[in-house]
Amino acid sequence: MAKHISNMDELVKALQPVMLGMVDELAERVYQILNYFLQEYYNSYDPKSYRRQYDFLRSAVKVKPKVTGNKVVASVYIDTDYMDNYYNATGEQVASWANQGLHGGLDVGNNTPHVWDDTMKETIENGELLKLAMDYLKRKGFSVRN
Repeated sequence: MAKHISNMDELVKALQPVMLGMVDELAERVYQILNYFLQEYYNSYDPKSYRRQYDFLRSAVKVKPKVTGNKVVASVYIDTDYMDNYYNATGEQVASWANQGLHGGLDVGNNTPHVWDDTMKETIENGELLKLAMDYLKRKGFSVRN
């Protein structure tokens, strides 16, 4: 069914459901990849001197998209406040070490992922999110060219 749109406000309103769905799908992909690298980080090291609490493994958060002004915004992040039981380190420090490929600030010599940077490489830098956005819009009937 064709819609008659006569101004920008009507265009924004017509596109809003599509944009909410697309942004949700893109955020879900980032969330999946982040969780993959969190798991790979845990798999890369088997501590002998302490028992893991797995707080960092469960720290990924995806916030549902919402309309903010004329934009649709979603967030995917590591909740460093969730990691409040580490000795001599904050959650922010643990996340920073993990993004450097370190465990507890130590290089354990394994092929440890750089959790956040690797997530960005596998979603944004390699063009995957752009491809997913284009595919989503095509599925919704939009003509999209690369």
